[in-house]
Amino acid sequence: MNQDSNRGLMGYITAGINHRTAPITLREQVAFSAEQLSDALQNARIQTGIEEIAILSTCNRTEIYCAIHSSGSEAVRLCHEKLIDWQSCYHQANGKLLAEHSYLFHDEEAVRHLMRVACGLDSMVLGEPQILGQLKSAYASAQEAGTAGPGLNRLFQHSFTTAKQIRTETAINQQPVSVAYAATRLAKQIFSDLSENTALVIGAGETIELTTRHLCQQGVANIIVANRTLERARRLTDIFGGKPVLLSDLPHILHESDIVISSTASPVPVLGKGTVEKALKQRKHKPMFMVDIAVPRDIEPEVSELADAFLYTVDDLQDVIEDNLQQRKDAAQQAERMIEADTFEFMTRLRALDAVSLLRDYRQSTEAIRDLELEKALQWLARGARPEEVLQQFARSLTNKLMHHPSVQLKNAAAKGQQEKLEWAEKLLGLSTSRQSDSTQDA
Repeated sequence: MNQDSNRGLMGYITAGINHRTAPITLREQVAFSAEQLSDALQNARIQTGIEEIAILSTCNRTEIYCAIHSSGSEAVRLCHEKLIDWQSCYHQANGKLLAEHSYLFHDEEAVRHLMRVACGLDSMVLGEPQILGQLKSAYASAQEAGTAGPGLNRLFQHSFTTAKQIRTETAINQQPVSVAYAATRLAKQIFSDLSENTALVIGAGETIELTTRHLCQQGVANIIVANRTLERARRLTDIFGGKPVLLSDLPHILHESDIVISSTASPVPVLGKGTVEKALKQRKHKPMFMVDIAVPRDIEPEVSELADAFLYTVDDLQDVIEDNLQQRKDAAQQAERMIEADTFEFMTRLRALDAVSLLRDYRQSTEAIRDLELEKALQWLARGARPEEVLQQFARSLTNKLMHHPSVQLKNAAAKGQQEKLEWAEKLLGLSTSRQSDSTQDA
């Protein structure tokens, strides 16, 4: 029989940490920047021996998705250990601490979890739409790095389809509740009239663009956009107005800002305690509201020690986010039911694929027996044997060869009293109907 390396049910595992299981100090240690992903994916495959790997890294979570060719508990446990060891080594983080705060899903649980993530059901902000784009980027990175094979392709595509259906058919994302929205909402609670304030947004990615949009909708007239490149900063000011500056200009313009919201991909803080302290002195200690959405953090935590600086991180926004969520919570219940149905459908199709592989191997095996017996029959005919005798011998020999292995297994099952196997074999061989028919005739 052909030994196909892809035989056996495809298994899935997801290992990670998120805002519920790990503090921000640990999350920022094991975060991956966009520039790191390609190297990290290929390094992970080499070090763990897992062929199919994708990594999602956001301010709220770092998750590793894998497709493996075994779903046994021991194989899953070993894969999890390898992933923890690799992450701690790659980031030079505490492996024991990472293991304590991490979670592991496999097979059906992993499929369900990815769908929930894609729909925003597992996010800090229920139903937030940014996560789907981040997940698509993570999948694209795995494809580009060559670590996404047929197993992950099948899983991600199904998850994207489910997310699209849920966002179309439910009210899961109809209310503007996101981290960016929550930051703006908090600013409005502190400054009742935002039109009198100047806002500094640091970064130029999707989160900052959304934040800037919310600030404009809340009436902020003066906006400064700071970024590593002036070109990307100008892209936002062209849309929303305001002044583009470089990150290197921050020490000179920080004092102009009442509101500071930062979300960059910088591996180190872009604002230190000294810079903020100097700006506060220039402001004559007029309070400054600051929100650090980035992981790793953009603003040194020590800034919170300054009397006139009110610094919040993504974890601090949870209470703000609780408002305006009831409609999404109702929709989430509907979404969960849809995910359960789609998870069942996905696993059913996956198991059916395993049957296709088994049937292919079985057909190849029986065809090999047939071809061998046919070759013998043709040789006898070439020697002048009577066709009737050759056909009879061919039929007997083919029948005996095809029945040999099933017969051995059935006898073994009967000897061991494995009645369930015998009943299953009866159905598999299509004998149930005929045996019932014979019993009826005997009666």
